[in-house]
Amino acid sequence: MNEVSIEKRLKKKVNENGGLALKLVSPGFAGVPDRLVLFPGSKIAFVELKAPAKKLRALQQKRKKQLVGLGFKVFKIDSYEAVDRMLEEMVL
Repeated sequence: MNEVSIEKRLKKKVNENGGLALKLVSPGFAGVPDRLVLFPGSKIAFVELKAPAKKLRALQQKRKKQLVGLGFKVFKIDSYEAVDRMLEEMVL
């Protein structure tokens, strides 16, 4: 299992649940999460994808804190199980 396979699973599972997993690119604002995940009912989350057991870099931690401070959910996903946990929280 690597980051690419986890990202593919995320996209597949989000789509199966009626959502979109959009690639997030933010020129001039480094450290933003990899994906913006949108579900029906105005449910929004940011997802940072990592290889198994990899940690967020300092700037990524700072961006996560900023986004959480604004009231958004931010997930670090480094496994298939983490994809499932995010879906359980967001779709229910």
